[in-house]
Amino acid sequence: MSSEFDVDLFVIGGGSGGIRAARVAASHGARVMLAEESRLGGTCVIRGCVPKKLFVHASRFGDALDEAADFGWKISLPRFDWPSLVAAKDREIARLEGLYAQGQSKSGVEVVHSRATLEDAHMVRLADGRSVRAGIILIATGAKPELLPFEGMELGITSDEAFDLKEFPRRVVVGGAGYIAMEFAGLFEALGSDVTVVCRGSNVLRGFDEDVRQAITASYTNRGIKVLLGDSIKRMAPGKAGGDGEKPATIDVVTEQGARLNADQVLMAFGRAPNTIGLGLDRAGVKTDEKGAIIVGASSRTSVPNIFAVGDVSNQFKLTPVAIREGHAFADSVFGGKPWRVDYANVPTAVFTTPEIGTVGLTELEARSQYAVVDVYKARVRPLAAGVTGDCEIALLKLVVDGESDRILGVHLFAEDASEMIQVLSIALESGATRADFMSTMPVHPTFSEELLAMNTPTVRYDRR
Repeated sequence: MSSEFDVDLFVIGGGSGGIRAARVAASHGARVMLAEESRLGGTCVIRGCVPKKLFVHASRFGDALDEAADFGWKISLPRFDWPSLVAAKDREIARLEGLYAQGQSKSGVEVVHSRATLEDAHMVRLADGRSVRAGIILIATGAKPELLPFEGMELGITSDEAFDLKEFPRRVVVGGAGYIAMEFAGLFEALGSDVTVVCRGSNVLRGFDEDVRQAITASYTNRGIKVLLGDSIKRMAPGKAGGDGEKPATIDVVTEQGARLNADQVLMAFGRAPNTIGLGLDRAGVKTDEKGAIIVGASSRTSVPNIFAVGDVSNQFKLTPVAIREGHAFADSVFGGKPWRVDYANVPTAVFTTPEIGTVGLTELEARSQYAVVDVYKARVRPLAAGVTGDCEIALLKLVVDGESDRILGVHLFAEDASEMIQVLSIALESGATRADFMSTMPVHPTFSEELLAMNTPTVRYDRR
């Protein structure tokens, strides 16, 4: 880069995508500065994927202890301690944050803990007043919880605050029914909360396969979670005052359909919005869409040739591995002389409910709209352990297949360890595997996944020829 620039690359945002891009660019010899106004690691490490998965792990011990007794274990009365879980989570996040800082330092990236905004296409201004001229600017500021305006909304919390509550909430109302809402609803219930989900749609997890959506709704209902469909929060107000009178001990919730609920906490999980407000995008000429997401091309380039954006801020795939891969592709392409692009086909994902959801490829409805003949294979299986425990939870496996070529178009699971299975199955899907390939594979017995190889006849066939 020209000596007129202080750095070759300035990265705004120290989350998954920004950190990967900075490190890889530096490895290619670029002079890199990264600004993060909060903690290194971003949403995933600090207030998202990692602490969420730790909490999910904690929530599953209750069922495990109950089942252990059915298998002959003699266990004294267990007791869950919320502060201990929060403290353990904090220790692990601090460890990971330290590793990220070490990685940037070893790569030669200069990290500044400051808010950064754009002054123009090349100038970045830090909160301490310094200005930095950069040849290339990468915006990787991620997303933040989206809030819907209604009376009393300030009484609720978002997922950002849920990990650090001082006291465990015995009654929780969850507004929303996406990834975050369903994961928190499940883990709070499993830890001992009385949970109500308020979903404005006709079912939870919009965009997922219909059979999976029905399976998780039925499962949650069986576990005692109340799911109010076709409803939304209308207003909230302070409930009964706490002993010191300084803050409400409870929150009264009224829904649009007239339901009246009382909760210790209301989790507002209405989705996440691109974190672009106040970045100075207009001053630099960076175009955004109606939701504030930065508009990018296939190579993560924005409307300004030297400014790029990766991760949730561009509102494409709000998944950490996608942001990491976009950051890597950007750095290799711009600074490494090895241009490549991210392939967004067959992106696997998991929802860490209990049981888990794992999905990759097309849903049944998507396949039917794109292919002339679609074969759907479904199996509902009672896990082997349920023969001893008496658990009535039913697992779901579903294959969506091109009826003409036999190629597998989608896999959808609702089962224990579905997240682990879908990672491996996504390799098969990406490689163009057919159902015949699955059928020619020797099963491992006794396992749940062997049922994928036992579905000989389509449950239903759709033929538009």
